[in-house]
Amino acid sequence: MSKKIILSVVVSAFNSEQELEDCLKSAVFADEIVVVDNSSTDKTAEIAKQYTDKIFTRPNNPMLNVNKNFGFSKAGGTWIFCLDADERITPDLAQEIKNLKLENENSVNGYWIPRKNIIFGKWIEHTGWYPDHQLRLFRNGKGSFPEKHVHEMIKITGETGYLKNNLLHYNYRTISQFLNKLNIYVFNEAEQLINNGYKFEWQDAIRAPVKEFLGRFFAREGYKDGFHGLVLSLLMSFYHLLVVVVLWEKQGFKENEMGDINTEIKKEFKKSYKDLFFWINNEKLKNIKNPLKKTAYKIFKKIHTK
Repeated sequence: MSKKIILSVVVSAFNSEQELEDCLKSAVFADEIVVVDNSSTDKTAEIAKQYTDKIFTRPNNPMLNVNKNFGFSKAGGTWIFCLDADERITPDLAQEIKNLKLENENSVNGYWIPRKNIIFGKWIEHTGWYPDHQLRLFRNGKGSFPEKHVHEMIKITGETGYLKNNLLHYNYRTISQFLNKLNIYVFNEAEQLINNGYKFEWQDAIRAPVKEFLGRFFAREGYKDGFHGLVLSLLMSFYHLLVVVVLWEKQGFKENEMGDINTEIKKEFKKSYKDLFFWINNEKLKNIKNPLKKTAYKIFKKIHTK
């Protein structure tokens, strides 16, 4: 009599010969591994055969989550763990999943898992990349991707819970990898904004990248990640600039009325300066211990941000 399949790990991969083996090794504790090969031209399928006989070849769909959903439909477990080729289930996370006793009935249909992103060789603890909760473990039939956005989360029917141990993600290994992925992400992001009714304004070419940089580097404490945090904040700022100009392209590079260009640009950068001044001085305030000095500095800051 065959063993009942409780947990299926589903991996969708394309040309992942450099990382797939370590991914699948981290999943061997599961009852079943399902691999969807997105028509790879390298040794991805050959490596997958060493760990499972449930391998399905599909066209390499730009909407990545279509093939992930297909993989879910081929899973025989009562629970599914969605894993990417550049991710690893850590031993501590594997043990935590085992301790859940998934074979027992409970009211939870999915679990959020904290994810550690390794970017350019370093764990990014801030800059908006941690804890980066991902909903990856869910009851079969109770979850799927909406297939609308490459960065969307799995949608679950019913209650969800949280696990404590980390999923490991080797995110961007090189600058060229970051740039290559922009070609997918930027256009997908622009399409989503259009579908949601976004109307292009030329000011967004300044506002969007500035807001992203300040949000990453200051609000989400990217400075604590050192030079990595600075570079990633700038790269994400560039990403948002590209999204805006792609939206402009989709309008046919329409000329936008700007009035007196020097006056208008000055207004936008003045506002950006105020935002930058606020965040820099907000950090200074944190380090002032004397209450009187702190009050005086707050007054100074308020005057200079008017």
